[in-house]
Amino acid sequence: LPGIDIARSRGARYRLGPELEICGYGCSDHYYESDTILHSFQVLAKLLESPVTQDIICDVGMPVLHRNVRYNCRVIFLNKKILLIRPKISLANAGNYRELRWFTPWNKPRHVEEYFLPRIIQEVTGQETVPFGDAVLATKDTCLGAEICEELWAPNSPHIEMGLDGVEIFTNSSGSHHVLRKAHTRVDLVNSATAKNGGIYILANQKGCDGDRLYYDGCAMISMNGETVAQGSQFSLDDVEVLVATLDLEDVRSYRAEISSRNLAASKVNPYPRVKVNFALSCSDDVAVPTCMPIQWRHHSPEEEISLGPACWLWDYLRRSKQAGFLLPLSGGIDSSATACIVYSMCHQVCLAVKNGNADVLADVRRIVNDETYVPEDPREFCKRVFTTCYMASENSSQDTCNRAKLLAEQIGSYHINLNIDAAVKAIVGIFSMVTGRTPCFSVYGGSNRENLALQNVQARIRMVVAYLFAQLTLWTRGMPGGLLVLGSANVDESLRGYLTKYDCSSADINPIGGISKADLKSFIQYCIENFQLTALRSIMSAPPTAELEPLVDGQVAQIDEADMGMTYAELSIYGKLRKIAKAGPYSMFCKLLNMWKEICTPREVASKVKHFFRMYSVNRHKMTTLTPSYHAENYSPDDNRFDLRPFLYNTTWSWQFRCIDEQVNAL
Repeated sequence: LPGIDIARSRGARYRLGPELEICGYGCSDHYYESDTILHSFQVLAKLLESPVTQDIICDVGMPVLHRNVRYNCRVIFLNKKILLIRPKISLANAGNYRELRWFTPWNKPRHVEEYFLPRIIQEVTGQETVPFGDAVLATKDTCLGAEICEELWAPNSPHIEMGLDGVEIFTNSSGSHHVLRKAHTRVDLVNSATAKNGGIYILANQKGCDGDRLYYDGCAMISMNGETVAQGSQFSLDDVEVLVATLDLEDVRSYRAEISSRNLAASKVNPYPRVKVNFALSCSDDVAVPTCMPIQWRHHSPEEEISLGPACWLWDYLRRSKQAGFLLPLSGGIDSSATACIVYSMCHQVCLAVKNGNADVLADVRRIVNDETYVPEDPREFCKRVFTTCYMASENSSQDTCNRAKLLAEQIGSYHINLNIDAAVKAIVGIFSMVTGRTPCFSVYGGSNRENLALQNVQARIRMVVAYLFAQLTLWTRGMPGGLLVLGSANVDESLRGYLTKYDCSSADINPIGGISKADLKSFIQYCIENFQLTALRSIMSAPPTAELEPLVDGQVAQIDEADMGMTYAELSIYGKLRKIAKAGPYSMFCKLLNMWKEICTPREVASKVKHFFRMYSVNRHKMTTLTPSYHAENYSPDDNRFDLRPFLYNTTWSWQFRCIDEQVNAL
């Protein structure tokens, strides 16, 4: 209702909201429950009754059961009367989307049926049945047609035929999530739709965390004849954002009039059923009303996207989980430092929102910090209240990483804890020695690879146990209520390679960087040095990535991540994109890399690298089944929950595939 009220107060005559907005897009298997549809109709009844929805066409999204089949629908109404229920035609069913699991597409083009309204709606509207199907609205002055999210991305988008049939305004209610470097694709598709066919296109998208790994990134927009005339924000803490534009329909008509190929196609188009609406979007005396002019779309850089998207997602998660803040094991390396910077960015966004008068954010802040008079003004001061960092040293930790973590904590303002886990490690290993009579050694002291790995894993897993203990009780020791959410900081490349201990500090409540590559995190760190003046990050950037789980040599780190992994982070990123985005198995990846790396590798070296990657990937794939829920930001994410569905028990010899590679190497 607040969005409709704002739209009306700004003179709008048609209001469009995002996909499935009444119940929320992320209901998942709750769509199977009749309660979800019942409660959606109850909300619809409240909207229909409200004086706020009078004299404005309202277009809302909800699931509807028609003849015992569930559809993803737009319900369009005006002055307590439902004009049309328009079911989705093309369902999103790739990547993170599973709409075919819950909904059926409307497979009857240009066909309308009678929908029998439930009694709670009949009592408000006085209607027994309303049109249900693929139709358009004909008002007194124009014609409007609806698309729903995926339909814009489909090769045979409805706006093509609708535009040829005289529809002048296209609407798109979207549930589109953030992926780094993706925003321009949506903008290009919308502008392209109206450039070829003429017309006005308005797109509304969800914004925020809807209860899972995705962040819906807004970018509401209005376009006319191939040019953007209004742009909404991609990231913000505002629950409601309204975009309004005044445009001249005659500009659409004159634009279309000179496109002869369009007009020839329009003369033989199969017409859409039209629902007549006794209402006009324009006024008879609007000659002097100024119209909106085209604008240049401003895109965020990838570094800005990392700074803003995960920060907004963290804020939504924090306020909705009703916890008192975050705890992060801060190692002094790039990944945990980048996570700390995202929390610091969140504190910036919160202070900015409060400064700009966002009462909802202020109320959430006061509840989180348990102070009804508190006003967050300084991000560092707010950070100290909601963010605890913890450096967990062992005998294998260097003084350098300890100093880096401490200095970064000082600069962002977090409440910082230094502790040592050696006593716990010795106690655990002591139990093993007492039971078995054997004491494992690191390889530098003559131990086997098995002993070396087990001793590293004990340290890593103890850190997880300590992190959760401090998350639950740190505020108790400070005389403050509540507990903290534990943040993880394994990047997307490490997850893909499996370069992490199962149930170590990568196991947390949530992970804001789990979908971001090492290369992008480095760029983000550089951005934070410049944008937030965090000089502590300079030494973190220049230090080689290390797990610091093996003994130091002369006080210096001897263990380096890339040497341990047998591949560089840059190579990992390439493997990840080829495996997931290019859908390459071992043989196809080898063939593609032969070309890509022909200047730097022999065919035999390429084969060796590809085999090593797939061997390590398959050996460690089981770790993805317990991966901490991570912000989805990359299309090569190995997230096992929904996005990247694979077996986790592999034949790790890949005998047939590797034999094909070997034959090709020998032939070359």
